[in-house]
Amino acid sequence: MEKDIFILAVESSCDETSVSVIKNGTEILSNIVSSQIESHKRFGGVVPEVASRHHVENITMVFEEALSVANVNWDNIDAIAVTEGPGLIGSLLIGINAAKALAFVHDIPLVGVHHIAGHIYANQLVEPLQFPLLALVVSGGHTELVHMKDHYQFEVIGETLDDAVGEAYDKVARTLNLPYPGGPHIDRLAAMGKDTYKLPRVWLDKDSYDFSFSGLKSAVINTVHNAKQRGEEIIPENLAASFQASVVEVLVEKTMRAARKFNVKQIIVAGGVSANKGLRHGLEQAVEQEGQFKLTIPPLSLCTDNAAMIGAAGTVAYLKGHRSKMEMNGQSGMDLYSL
Repeated sequence: MEKDIFILAVESSCDETSVSVIKNGTEILSNIVSSQIESHKRFGGVVPEVASRHHVENITMVFEEALSVANVNWDNIDAIAVTEGPGLIGSLLIGINAAKALAFVHDIPLVGVHHIAGHIYANQLVEPLQFPLLALVVSGGHTELVHMKDHYQFEVIGETLDDAVGEAYDKVARTLNLPYPGGPHIDRLAAMGKDTYKLPRVWLDKDSYDFSFSGLKSAVINTVHNAKQRGEEIIPENLAASFQASVVEVLVEKTMRAARKFNVKQIIVAGGVSANKGLRHGLEQAVEQEGQFKLTIPPLSLCTDNAAMIGAAGTVAYLKGHRSKMEMNGQSGMDLYSL
């Protein structure tokens, strides 16, 4: 790059209002996140209308703080990157319309970014991506294996056929009467328990890289219900450990098998569930035993939704010439696209 590139990024696909300033796609100058978790806890999940209202209340303040912390002004900003989808349509539209208005007023380009591309490029904020690579995307709404031969070249080689892994975690947590969000609570309990309950590992076809967690989730629910009917005590720590062992074994095994087949240099993990300690440990062990892949997992601050990841992906898209029109709309469902 002949000059430094400054991208102002916006993420509002679910229940975090976030704005970030990213320099050259790799340096975080600011990454402000206003979380709504406390508001949604009482409902046991995200309520779309409540999320949208919080975005409206917070977004101006978050924009101002991001620019102030980064110590930049509008003359420095080369483009605005914003999550276009997928996500909650009302939440997306708050961020998109704010980004469009600011891009129009300041006469700078607008760059729409796919939410999952953002999660993948969060790893670029840790260290350079090495191609070809394999990305394991694990979140509340997505479970995918993505092969990349180069920047912004995405090939989805496997995906969930039913529940996403994060969704399964939340439903199992609810069954165990754990608060929302359930993933961290299951992870914490699993570390204190043992894999004593016989739960299924769903492999599907032997050559498939797809996932299925609906049967596992149902098996946990049935285990709890059957125990109650028989008057038996469920040990939450052991059930959490058993559930997590099943999830991690399938995710790790399919990831390693795909990495070998596609002869990748690097394995990266993306999405909120990449914060899971059990999954991190499982992948670290498998990669160490294999001895031929580099493993990159973002720090916890970059695992959950944030605008820095959108800025990292948006910088690459901007340099590839991608521009969005003012007619851009939010998309609740959206395929991962290459440039």
